[in-house]
Amino acid sequence: MPADLAVIGLGPYGLPTAQAAVAAGIPTIGYRTGPEAGSLSPAELRRMLAQGFRVTANPAELGRVRTVLISAPAPRGADGEPDLSQVEAAARTLAPRLRPHTTVILESPVVPGTTEGFFRPLLEQGSGLRAGRDFHLTHSPSRVDPGNRDFTPSNTPKVIGGLTPACTESAAAFYGRLTDKVVRARGLREAETVQLLESTFRHVNIALVNEMAVLCHDLGVDFWDVIRCAETKPFGFQAFRPGPGVGGHTAPRSLATTTGRTLRMAELAQQVNNGMPGYVVQRAAALLNEHGKSARGARVLLLGVTYKADLADQQGSPAREIAVRLMELGASVSYHDPHVPSWSVLDRPVPRADSLYEAAADADLTILLQQHRTYDLQGLSVKAQLLLDTRGATPTGAAHRL
Repeated sequence: MPADLAVIGLGPYGLPTAQAAVAAGIPTIGYRTGPEAGSLSPAELRRMLAQGFRVTANPAELGRVRTVLISAPAPRGADGEPDLSQVEAAARTLAPRLRPHTTVILESPVVPGTTEGFFRPLLEQGSGLRAGRDFHLTHSPSRVDPGNRDFTPSNTPKVIGGLTPACTESAAAFYGRLTDKVVRARGLREAETVQLLESTFRHVNIALVNEMAVLCHDLGVDFWDVIRCAETKPFGFQAFRPGPGVGGHTAPRSLATTTGRTLRMAELAQQVNNGMPGYVVQRAAALLNEHGKSARGARVLLLGVTYKADLADQQGSPAREIAVRLMELGASVSYHDPHVPSWSVLDRPVPRADSLYEAAADADLTILLQQHRTYDLQGLSVKAQLLLDTRGATPTGAAHRL
């Protein structure tokens, strides 16, 4: 059966969208843009393949579909600006094969103006076709939350903005087959800015609770109890929780290159959140010191080195910086993570604990960085000599909390 949809980019955002399309009965092919880490289990992938999903390395197949969805990653580069190299590669691969009347949807996280100012010329020059006249060009911010079982592509409203109203309606017709609700933005830039607002909202609020967690520790206030009480307010408050840092694929984007402007709140939030790994190590050293031990030579066990619970994805995980800082203090670092069979820091393999309870009992300090579902935190708190919980996941009084 010929495919109806091509998904370019099979990482944590493209693959779940392809999964939703296959489940909706849309013949779908996938095209990789690099060594992407997906967020689906082997069983889910097998189910997709059994339903007809195919991964192809043949770019000619991209020209035989009615809809092309680009979910190539656009991570922050070393300079803080978005790295659009994989988005560009996807456009250059698609352009020579692009047929008239195709609907092209960019879902990659980009700054406002990218779809029209960067992506559109690549498609037009490579295809000889004109967006808005010969093919439909749209942007739809990805709202996939990897590993979230409550909110999936089918029950999460989809925002769409097109170059023209006809472009928007063409994408709306496609997404209407996948999701319960389609929300039409006024245009491309509005749709692009939706993800900028959503990701910045998350980071600013996480930064706020991170900063309050540090303040409350200094004041001797149980901040986790404060959050528990505050979230009972039925209006004007949304609960966020502190942690050892912020990972993931949708960090707030820099606007400096495209607009010459910056979001001061986003920059300040980034500074606060980027400081959390250092604060965790500071707390770890203080805890060891309080118990008569030095960080130098201490055996420290890190639990959960992925950026999100119950996933293998390590994109932006604070665990790496925490491990580096502990090693710089002279600590002997090991780790445990049911989703990460091997882990290297500074090009050196970090020892993996085989028996979790034995390792926690043997370590001078155990630091919970990610509360994977398989962790028995009550049992761990009993076994560990000293436990620092950066997620507020252990029972009250069972561990030292961030």
